[in-house]
Amino acid sequence: MYKRIPILVKSLLSMLFCTFLAISVSAKVSQTTIDNLNKALKGETNASHKYELFAKKADEENYKQVAKLFRAVSMAESVHRNNHKAVILSLEGKPDVINYDSIKIGTTKENLEGPLNGETYEKDVMYPNFIKQAQIDKLPDAVQTFSFAAKAETQHEKLYEDALKNLGKNKPVDYCVSRFSGATYAITPNSKCPSGKFGLKQEYMRVK
Repeated sequence: MYKRIPILVKSLLSMLFCTFLAISVSAKVSQTTIDNLNKALKGETNASHKYELFAKKADEENYKQVAKLFRAVSMAESVHRNNHKAVILSLEGKPDVINYDSIKIGTTKENLEGPLNGETYEKDVMYPNFIKQAQIDKLPDAVQTFSFAAKAETQHEKLYEDALKNLGKNKPVDYCVSRFSGATYAITPNSKCPSGKFGLKQEYMRVK
């Protein structure tokens, strides 16, 4: 019995070392994605705040339909913010403390022109790069939250383009925003939101 103890201890120490090594490697690999999640968290937090302010400006200028669009997109960005933060916490990371950036509020036309560049960058550059890194790190939850945001940014870009093109003669529509993915759809007033992909009646928040 006594002769077997050193072997057992050696085996346990080997297991502990392998576990420690695996955790260390995982933490090292995933830190880049955690950093990317925090970058996205900051961006979405500021975007949500900015679009709320733009909505107020559009209301002041009597662009009620554009104000509605800004509120819908702000809502979608807040969904992405919450998703990013939840994934950071699930990875035992620490969400950064976010301070709002200084925001220049222009005319409604200017406020529509500015976000187009930001949405294009996010969907074409930022989020694809973040998704690729999360795939390398084998973090499916991070891949999902980045993918949700990237898809929504594509929708937002198109909605902003249409709103700017038709400014002053924007057709009345309502918006449906998924409380899970931030997906944003324009629908005719008082019609139903699209069928929920998650099978829940309350999947969509309506902006009208």
